[in-house]
Amino acid sequence: MQEKPVALVTGANQGIGLQIAKELASHGFTVLVGSRDLARGEAAATEVGPNAHALQIDVTDHASIKVAAKRVRDEFGRLDVLIQNAAISNTGRLPGQSLEDYASTTRPGCVSLDEMRAVWETNVFGVLAVYQAMLPILRATPGSRIVNVSSGVGSLTTNSDPAFAYRSIFGPVYPASKTALNALTVAMAIELEPDGIKVNAVSPGFTKTNLNGYLGTDSVEQGAREAVRVALLGAQGPTGTFTHWENETIPW
Repeated sequence: MQEKPVALVTGANQGIGLQIAKELASHGFTVLVGSRDLARGEAAATEVGPNAHALQIDVTDHASIKVAAKRVRDEFGRLDVLIQNAAISNTGRLPGQSLEDYASTTRPGCVSLDEMRAVWETNVFGVLAVYQAMLPILRATPGSRIVNVSSGVGSLTTNSDPAFAYRSIFGPVYPASKTALNALTVAMAIELEPDGIKVNAVSPGFTKTNLNGYLGTDSVEQGAREAVRVALLGAQGPTGTFTHWENETIPW
């Protein structure tokens, strides 16, 4: 087992994931840059620096996840931080289509079940599949922790408030996938309490990334801050929380 702490960030070849990888590397971590496409992951790892290694992992491909977990175990021997960042917002949004127009096609009464399944496959089932594969390594690493990158648009409490600005776009595809991710976070936190492994969800805010067609208002540096803060909290930090920068609690 190597002495330096190891962090795996899924979906780290671009956007918030890449920024999280850079910041964790600057805090002394060996960072595994998770990417579906190995070449893109290698390019991102070069950008992160000498403490980064590309790790091919497609969260919707169980064989890919299994191979990635074996590499983490065999090559690095530890996993101190797992940041589940890989996510997609849609597969059916048309070029130039506004978020509002796309949302109107994903109402419960008209949503494509195939569209919903595709997004949930990455954002929900993919997170659980990676969790299950990496869990033995996390359990074998003292003080390990998990950060699930969620979204404030998944908050049921917030969306129940008629004054919430983004309430009109709440629907079964991306927003509800983050609601389900929040539920997984609580379930993981409960399961891992006896192990002392902290599991928390964070919202990056409305960040300018490929996920939203670069329509966001915050920079990737701003979007990465809370995930990094929570990842660095250590053994005395909380578990089962949902926060936005800086340590602002979001209701489930």
